[in-house]
Amino acid sequence: MSLSLSTKTTGKVAVGPEWSAVDTGELEAGQLLAGRYRLDGLIRTGGTAQVHRGWDTLLRRAVAVKLVAPGAGRAAYRRFDNEMHVLAGLSHPNVVSVYDVGGRDRDSFVVLQLVDGPTLRDHLDRGPFSEAQTRLLGVLLSDALAHVHEHGVAHRDLTPTGVLFDHAGKPHLADFGLAGPGGSRTRRTDRRVGTTAYLAPEQVRGDVVGEPADVYALGLVLLECLTGRPAFTGRTALSRLGRAPEIPLSAPSDLAHLLTAMTARRPKDRPSAAACGMALRGFAAPVPPPAAPSRHRVLVGAATAVTLAAIALAVGQTPDPTVAAPAAPTAIEAPRGL
Repeated sequence: MSLSLSTKTTGKVAVGPEWSAVDTGELEAGQLLAGRYRLDGLIRTGGTAQVHRGWDTLLRRAVAVKLVAPGAGRAAYRRFDNEMHVLAGLSHPNVVSVYDVGGRDRDSFVVLQLVDGPTLRDHLDRGPFSEAQTRLLGVLLSDALAHVHEHGVAHRDLTPTGVLFDHAGKPHLADFGLAGPGGSRTRRTDRRVGTTAYLAPEQVRGDVVGEPADVYALGLVLLECLTGRPAFTGRTALSRLGRAPEIPLSAPSDLAHLLTAMTARRPKDRPSAAACGMALRGFAAPVPPPAAPSRHRVLVGAATAVTLAAIALAVGQTPDPTVAAPAAPTAIEAPRGL
């Protein structure tokens, strides 16, 4: 998915206070939606949606405006509507926020928090994360998923492309188009090309899909952060139904145990997202810990400050040394040599 900016796009969009559809042919930069949201350029586009950088002329703030891509089918509009409703019920610092919606039917748009930095996929294309960065990113994404699950929602499409970083290095979980109630079945038409490598076995089989599928996908994402390559490749997921992902021998034993549990083939054998966050912090483990603890375990500052610092390093930014960490400490395992 391209991150390059553009000044115009094509298609039919909702404009004006009556949300009337106007086929502009070419939408110039500066066009207003609903007489309020100015489109300033295309941030990224895919087969089903376009995301524009926008400006809320009423509240005077930068926003992201998401539109269904011209020519998209019915499934795209269903996902778009679903994403609006799911995000409206969530409020978490690591989940993209929805500000407003407008239009009707094919002319709908949603106004979102602007997170215009690179995606996790962009970072992984440049190489793997360190062990510390992987753990700390895992804490934030586990907490975000736990919040989503507490609201009875399963994401069902967690991939590196759906994790957006802001310019401070803070990750945000996005792409909720396939989200649904935990314990429901995924429509066959919603199994999209490009997410095959992160599907849980129950999704491949067409079984009931709930929160454990998100934990499985997160396990694969964190494993990819460690190795720099997807655990599974290929166009279909059927060939790997009987295989577990390969955990590198170089991974610390406690992290290897956690990733093994997260990617267990049976949903009931996987820990919850909340338990994963606790384990990554060093407070608890969802599986028996290794016989001998690592000699390199150290205490680090509070989770929030340390996490943002590590993620900032992952995106090539330097944290502000004058910012003090909160008082409450947490135990995590730092990389060897630090």
